[in-house]
Amino acid sequence: MVIGIVVHSGQRGCFAEAARTLTGVSFAWAVYEREAEIRDRVGDLLATGTLDGLLLGPVPHARARDLLPPGLPVVITRSAALDLALAWARARGNGWPATPVSIDTFPDETVTEVAAALGLDRAAIATLPFRPEQPVGEVVEFHREHLERTGATYVITVRTEVAAALDGRTAVLPAMATPGTIRADLHDLVSRVRSQQADEQRFAAAVFRAPEPGAREALRQALSELPELADAWIDEHGPRGVIAFAPAGVFETLTQHWVSLPLGEMSGFHGTRSPAANSAASGRPPSPEETGTTTAESPSPAVDGTRAAGSSPAVDETTVAEPPNLAEGGAAFRDEAGLADQRATADGAAGPGTPRGRGPAAGFGIGASARSSVALAEQAADRAERDGSTIGYLITEDGMMIGPIGAAGPPLAYTYREHGGLEELAVRAGLSAATMSRLAALERSLAGRPISPGELARALGITDPSGRRLIRKLGEAGLVAADGSAQPHHKGRPTRLYRLAIRAALAPGGDR
Repeated sequence: MVIGIVVHSGQRGCFAEAARTLTGVSFAWAVYEREAEIRDRVGDLLATGTLDGLLLGPVPHARARDLLPPGLPVVITRSAALDLALAWARARGNGWPATPVSIDTFPDETVTEVAAALGLDRAAIATLPFRPEQPVGEVVEFHREHLERTGATYVITVRTEVAAALDGRTAVLPAMATPGTIRADLHDLVSRVRSQQADEQRFAAAVFRAPEPGAREALRQALSELPELADAWIDEHGPRGVIAFAPAGVFETLTQHWVSLPLGEMSGFHGTRSPAANSAASGRPPSPEETGTTTAESPSPAVDGTRAAGSSPAVDETTVAEPPNLAEGGAAFRDEAGLADQRATADGAAGPGTPRGRGPAAGFGIGASARSSVALAEQAADRAERDGSTIGYLITEDGMMIGPIGAAGPPLAYTYREHGGLEELAVRAGLSAATMSRLAALERSLAGRPISPGELARALGITDPSGRRLIRKLGEAGLVAADGSAQPHHKGRPTRLYRLAIRAALAPGGDR
């Protein structure tokens, strides 16, 4: 396993110390001196193509998040409440007053929590929480203005470049993440990578349905010629269907992380990749001749980018299911307006009264057994046929549905929602927006019921220690509150319960 680490040169020793406790893991480093170098360093690191996961701080993530590939597990490590408390302890050791002081990057709620625990005057503490687009100059000016106004003895910063800009003008106490904080995040990332690798080897089924029985043999032949399915077991399945069995990772690769299908639109079936899809696979942008224009004979794929949940309520946001890192890593939202235009164009081009289902439908299922995987794949194929055109869906045994998965074509465009609610909360908690989206969906399904760390871990498919660390991160970000305890067994200690507070933070006037 290879884990990439993006770090400032001044912090490499601290990260290296934290990494020593991990066995069976090698590390690839992207080290920068100035924030302007981050994108180039991250690009070089990703170009190696060997990474199984990536650890980086809020600043590198904000500068390079659009470079992160789909499916790569990513953990954002950030300074915790303990790191801020240690900075204040060093101030006391130097004989400096605790306040007045200015602090950057930490969320307001973390500063308030630590100040209350240490008995400090919160009104004498100025804060500038981290924002993804925040320039270094703005942070430096914040500290300088506070120094001039209050005559403070020192400042507390998390950003190395800010500390360098203030050096020689005032005392600077760094509050960077300690090896203990980094070590916990590294263990979380490694656990996530191993879980993803295990998921990729899980048994899965895919059901492809031709629009009419006469096209089934052509569909089967086309699937047999796809290199991704070279080792898959493929057979007939009903009068119009073809079924394939393979590890889940094979189908994830086939669909480019559940985004596109390698099946062309058809009036008579053809199973080859579109020229634009071949361009995307080769890494070059499609030409105008390849993308073409929408005509009645070749309707564009109708995709709307929604992600629904089978047995659990879905998040209000329209999201692409897991690129980038829908499982655990950096997240993006599909441009809803652009996709609506695509759907309108496809429907309009076909003309009134023309059936939309002109291509094969695909359903993917990931279950605990072959039987359950086939049943889930059939449900997904049913949903795809109802929607029409050449699209697919994935349904997993925990009730999650991903789709519609669009037909192969020009690479899809992704954009972050303007309101940035989930993204802001994710950065504040040191999580990916995809994880925050899953937590928001879980909160909806709980309907106000508190949950234990163990239940949270099982709901998200992570280990119990990772569940406890996740509760800690959410607590530091003010996104979860303790709510009593429970003792499900007569023996042992009671289990603490927590109530998620993500929806309240996302609501108008919420604390974001």
